[in-house]
Formats: sequence, structure tokens, C-alpha cells
Amino acid sequence: MSDENGTPDTPKGPRPESLRFFGTTWLNHDDGYAARRAAVSAGSLVAAAVSCLVLRFAYQGLEIADIGSAVTVLVVLMFAACSALAFNHTWGSFTRRPDPERQASLRGLLAIGFVGSLLAYFLRSLTEAPGEKLHRDEYEKARADHEKRSSRRTGNPSRQRRS
Repeated sequence: MSDENGTPDTPKGPRPESLRFFGTTWLNHDDGYAARRAAVSAGSLVAAAVSCLVLRFAYQGLEIADIGSAVTVLVVLMFAACSALAFNHTWGSFTRRPDPERQASLRGLLAIGFVGSLLAYFLRSLTEAPGEKLHRDEYEKARADHEKRSSRRTGNPSRQRRS
């Protein structure tokens, strides 16, 4: 609980970073990790399906407005291209930290291609918590660095033999 000074026992060293929807359960796969992964997977798939339905209604609105086939084709291509780019960007962000400036400049594209981001989230959540591998690698590196820094020396360094 606490030492003689009254300070609480806290683990020394780095702490795992929290993931959206998972907290720190990704570290030991405890506290309902599998159920959370299933819920996130199903939720992102349902959200992608509902989003596609909304886009279908928008497409039907363009047909009703009779704005011409060229504009309709351009809108469909725009959503398809933005979704593909958003999928690629989101998928890549699970394995490396995205550049904040690039992230800010892509905000509009990611908003238009939200279906791609949802599908990337769905596919990643089938195998792990989205971003788990990146966070696990960073956490293990931080733990190793901490262990290396905090390991005690043995002996007096001034008595070392000089070669």
C-alpha cells in the first residue's frame, strides 16, 4: 500500500498509453478486451454501412436534381478516391505516428472519405485493438530504456582496472 513516509506505491517507469475504446486493457488483454474488440469491430462495420446508406441517399438526391451525369460521376469518383486515401492514411496511422501538420492538412480529405477510415478501423479491430502494435512497441521500448537506466551498478567505479 504505502511505505513509511505515507506515499502510495506507484509502479516506477513508463505507463502504457490509453487507446480509444480500450483504455489500457490492450496491454494484458484483460477486463473485457475481447468483448471490446468485438464491439468496436461490429460498431465500425455498422457505422460504415449506415454511412454508405446515407451516401446512397445523397446520390439519389443528385439523380432527382437532374444535374447531369458528369457531375454525378465526379461526385462518386471524389467519394471513392477520398475513401481510398482515408483508408490508406488511417491504416498507416496504426503502425506509425502521423505527422501533426500532415494530419491537419488532410482533415478535409479524411472527413470526406470517412467510409474508408471506418473500414480501416473495422479491419484492424479484427486482429488487434487499432493502434495496439504501435503502442506496444513504444511501451516495450520505453520499459527497456527505463530498465537500462535504472539498473544498479555493482562495485566502485574508481576501483575498475584500466586497460
